[in-house]
Amino acid sequence: MSVPIQSQTAPPAEPGTEPQTEPPMRGWWPTIRPLVLRLHFYAGVLVAPFILVASVTGLLYTIAPQVEQIAYHDLTHVTPAGERATLAEQVAAARASHPDGEILRVDVPPAADRSTRVVFTDETVPDDYAMSVFVDPYTAGVEGQVRSYGQWLGFRAWLDELHRNLHLGAFGRHYSELAASWLWVVVLGGLVLWVGRARRDRRLRRLVTPDPTATGRTRVMSWHAVIGVWLLLGVLALSVSGLTWSRFAGANIGEVRTALSWTEPTPATSLHTGAAAEHAHHDSSGAAAGADDPDAVFSEGAGVDGVLATARRAGLGDPLYLVPPADGASAWTAAENKRDWPTRYDAISVDPTTGAMLDRVDFADWPVMAKLTDWVIGAHMGILFGIVNQLALAALAIGLIVTTLLGYRMWWLRRPRGSAGLRFGRPAPRGAWRRLPWPALTALVAVTAVVGWFVPMLGVSLVGFLVVDAALGAVRRRG
Repeated sequence: MSVPIQSQTAPPAEPGTEPQTEPPMRGWWPTIRPLVLRLHFYAGVLVAPFILVASVTGLLYTIAPQVEQIAYHDLTHVTPAGERATLAEQVAAARASHPDGEILRVDVPPAADRSTRVVFTDETVPDDYAMSVFVDPYTAGVEGQVRSYGQWLGFRAWLDELHRNLHLGAFGRHYSELAASWLWVVVLGGLVLWVGRARRDRRLRRLVTPDPTATGRTRVMSWHAVIGVWLLLGVLALSVSGLTWSRFAGANIGEVRTALSWTEPTPATSLHTGAAAEHAHHDSSGAAAGADDPDAVFSEGAGVDGVLATARRAGLGDPLYLVPPADGASAWTAAENKRDWPTRYDAISVDPTTGAMLDRVDFADWPVMAKLTDWVIGAHMGILFGIVNQLALAALAIGLIVTTLLGYRMWWLRRPRGSAGLRFGRPAPRGAWRRLPWPALTALVAVTAVVGWFVPMLGVSLVGFLVVDAALGAVRRRG
């Protein structure tokens, strides 16, 4: 829900709309309603464009998995043919085709007809991107390479960045954070207004079903609000999950999660602390070789094949990726990465010399909030429940687009008639905050300050709204 439902004082009857009268209201609602209405108006008019863009780009992103499978099928799929080459041989083949850059990880083929993926740093790709080289595990022949962002390849990574920042880098992330910061405010404000109207009219069934007898602007309002009610839970989940990886609010959320131990635990990789120290060998030949040749760790000592064998003995399944030691004092990491339901993220660290398992963290041992965060983010990305998840996201995106456009249609229908030039709908009446009792106003200011600090894009833009509103009021008074 993006634009105001109606002002406290109904406008004169206009062509295409029916006269609107409001019976007297009692209790706290008449006091709070004008403030909620004005906030909903400004958020709808000024923030809804960002929500609309996020909805359109999010809708495009829902087709990304299928596009990726089709576009890169020749890279990710192979024809099984006999015995597999060792992982060390496959990594060497990938290195031969990509002589520069550091190897970040090796993705083990999750099925007999899948290729091995070796991920490199690459100076030719944008920041936060990498280059993925695909190797046929049977012939050790390189199938090709494509730039990647995390797990996503090429076009899917491009769509992901379009949704995150419109390909405008760090500056572009402000748009998506602004949309996520206000989305929950807009939808909850609209819900409060719609429930208040339904209570006033004593027609609670109209909360979830459009009014078939309504005409003109009231009909548009009915559809706008009812669609918003049906989208409520999904939209709130999108807003919360979007904030978790936003630039400013995401940092604050990260601090809270760390303070409450809600973060994802990882196995210890230092060879000189805890259980790892008991297994570490004083022989530094492996570390020395690694210093001269960072790729030596893939073939010397336990090697990448020994690490894979240890991971399989530990019960780790597919998809599985292997991360080489960061330095001579660190261990390998082998981790599951099954992000669809049921999720699996069991991980171990492995001694690079002996291949012994040093530490283990199972997904079952994650804090509950860390699990919930991962599941909500997975659902936001459309990967938790496969095609059903994608269809649900598409429905949410289309619903947001429709209800936003209906909101602007309502605004257009409120415009004054018979005046020269282009005119827009009147905002809700000014001075709503002055009607609040001092205790309520003090509590509102305190809560707003806390939320604005925790969600900075919301706080800064709200201050901007107030400044613009005050300036417009001053100009009108002088006029």
